[in-house]
Amino acid sequence: MSMTRSPSRIVLLVALLSASLSAQQAPIPQQLVFTPYHASGIYDVGQTVGWTVTPGPTPPTYKFKWTIRRNNAVVLKEGLLDLSAGKASIEVAADQPSMIYVAVEAYDDLAPGTATSTNDAPRFAGGNTGRNIGLYAVGAAVAPTKISMSAPRPVDFDAFWASKLAAQATRPINAVLTRVATDVTGVEMHMFELDALGSKVHGYLARPARDGKFPAVIQLQYAGVYALNAAAVARRAAEGWLILNVDSHDKLPSDPSGNVPRNYREIGNTDRETSYFLNMYLRDSRALDYLLTRPDWDGKTIVVMGGSMGGQQSLALAGLRPERISAVLVCVPAGADTNGNLHGRRAGYPDWPSDNPEVMKTALYFDPVNFASRITAPVLAGIGFIDTISPPAGIWTMLNQIRGPVEALPMIDSEHDNFTPDKSQVCPARSNEILDRVRQGGTFTPKTVK
Repeated sequence: MSMTRSPSRIVLLVALLSASLSAQQAPIPQQLVFTPYHASGIYDVGQTVGWTVTPGPTPPTYKFKWTIRRNNAVVLKEGLLDLSAGKASIEVAADQPSMIYVAVEAYDDLAPGTATSTNDAPRFAGGNTGRNIGLYAVGAAVAPTKISMSAPRPVDFDAFWASKLAAQATRPINAVLTRVATDVTGVEMHMFELDALGSKVHGYLARPARDGKFPAVIQLQYAGVYALNAAAVARRAAEGWLILNVDSHDKLPSDPSGNVPRNYREIGNTDRETSYFLNMYLRDSRALDYLLTRPDWDGKTIVVMGGSMGGQQSLALAGLRPERISAVLVCVPAGADTNGNLHGRRAGYPDWPSDNPEVMKTALYFDPVNFASRITAPVLAGIGFIDTISPPAGIWTMLNQIRGPVEALPMIDSEHDNFTPDKSQVCPARSNEILDRVRQGGTFTPKTVK
């Protein structure tokens, strides 16, 4: 279950591929090790947030400076890292509910005349953020369950979405299924096409190739334009699920591009009636409409899940259709706190421009924070504490609006999952554990963050 990227998933996947190839050639040198004062990464207001810094497996060859920012936006402290005594500390007083982000950046070489940069390579190497440019980052949460909304919910939010769902309900679904071959035994699979308000829904549908009624999963997609992974859909069905894997765009799921502009996230972003995300969310809801008509659904279990922009869509769907959703499983969900840049919080994907009032007004109608108060199903949400694509402050803000039970899953060393996949595996692992339990008739009971 993978995630959203900025400015687009495709661009960052290229960067990730390059980093992966580089990593296969040689390990990224880790010159610094950070040990948090609290192993959980979570602090109360009034405590001291901090890290002990020691040399890493590779002896430091650079000079480093550090900057502590509240919600990765408001600078609280700055300094130079001095490891002459064998270790150093970076700390700040926790004065209000927030996320703390510390950037530790290489700025010079320790030995004169050792700079190795060329026109083709960055001067500095290493770091823990998945970029291999000498940048390290650490993060912490201060009373995160008390982080409040940065912008008020639009007063006509519910009326707007109710009108769109009502208009869509007048359209027949007109489902068209096309059989798809799969190498996964015991599974039958189809491509589907459905009529929605203003566009068509596409994706893969798979189920066990036997008689019966099955619990259902709606899988929603991370950002970018790409062909969906049909084999992964079939494997999920082989576990015993009826699964709909919904393309985020009006295109065949097998098509890697379609006619979808790569800047789709910017389309219509000054008006809620023209925003690209309006039809995207409506397509997700129409996929649910279709699922409800299927006689092979067990009639009770519907799990929505996705990462990054797929998490964003999952939360929106769970808020739009709360009476139908059994559980929500999202890893580093994107899109939360879209107006954060206006209120001392670094916003992330879709990276809508905060200097345009009309964009910021429109963004609130597609922000998961404003769907959250409608969600009643139990929710799992993985949170990367140094994530700059799906900033953790926004995710906590969203979770704090949910009235149902919530399991926040802190990943204190994780940037966005495509940058640091080894640090974020706990979220898909926990999601699979929950899916197994639910599929076997059990209940997802969220764990409480200590």
